[in-house]
Amino acid sequence: MMVLGQHSVTETYYDILCVKENASYEEIRASYRSSILNYHPDKLHATSERDCADHSMANKFLMIQKAWEVLGDAKLRRLYDTELQASRQDTGTAEDVSLEDMMVEDSGDVLQLSYQCRCGDFFCVDSQDLEEMGCPILRDGSGMIVRTSDNLQASIVLPCGSCSLRIRLLIEPDAMVSVG
Repeated sequence: MMVLGQHSVTETYYDILCVKENASYEEIRASYRSSILNYHPDKLHATSERDCADHSMANKFLMIQKAWEVLGDAKLRRLYDTELQASRQDTGTAEDVSLEDMMVEDSGDVLQLSYQCRCGDFFCVDSQDLEEMGCPILRDGSGMIVRTSDNLQASIVLPCGSCSLRIRLLIEPDAMVSVG
């Protein structure tokens, strides 16, 4: 499961770090270190063309950092690779669902979000999974607020627990959901 933002379809984390998808941890780490040195904010002070170049280099630096956070962590990389493969296959989703459509159960430390499938089973994701994907949940009284990275809409493709259907969970920036 990977959060698919507006720009993640065109450039993968592998593209950002200039490595192949089957690259080893050591290759990814070496490319990250090299890339981060080239785009480090301290390097911005040494250039004379500041305005547009500074902003572009700062954005590239942040993208390199995010790519390393995901590809440098074995668990996050597996999740990312799975969703990347799924996004490349021409598998449609049964429907788009918003957070407001999800049932939310509070089991203490973790919030479980689910949506019933046509087959009777459920599409599920929990607050820990969402946080690992860059959409942390903050409790707010009897509700919750889901943050998205870069304040952009995010979407997560969720498979049904029993059949082959999938839904796309759409997450608006700072979406508020009631816990019931």
